[in-house]
Amino acid sequence: MTPPEEQIIDFICEHHVLTLAVARNNVPYCASCYYAYYKEQNQFIFTSGHETRHIRDVVEGSNFTVAGTIALETRIVGKIRGIQFTGLIRELDGEELKKARSVYLKRFPIARLMSELRLWSLVPDFIKMTDNRLGFGKKLIWIA
Repeated sequence: MTPPEEQIIDFICEHHVLTLAVARNNVPYCASCYYAYYKEQNQFIFTSGHETRHIRDVVEGSNFTVAGTIALETRIVGKIRGIQFTGLIRELDGEELKKARSVYLKRFPIARLMSELRLWSLVPDFIKMTDNRLGFGKKLIWIA
């Protein structure tokens, strides 16, 4: 699989909060999640408990396909940048969990204090980046 363009990866790595969009029974819901980007695996790693609405909606609804966004807040039109994406999420365990934990804790060392660190992987299958620095409304598209 071809990795996303460096401009997309650089943008993802510059940020640490994504908006995760899920739906269950045609009812949408969004959550803000802190993430660490695991570049070698093209994964967003985030923590969330089973009691949260967004995880309950995914697991109980058996719909592991999600959407999301990461945006740079600015009032300067020429500097607007952001991504929209879709992908699959799953809870990590075993060896994958060990590596993902290392990636996540490197980005968020304070998470070591959590009593339980449940980690999820979000592997994108589509990313659309808007980058007005390249021209108004310029889009970069990546598809897995």
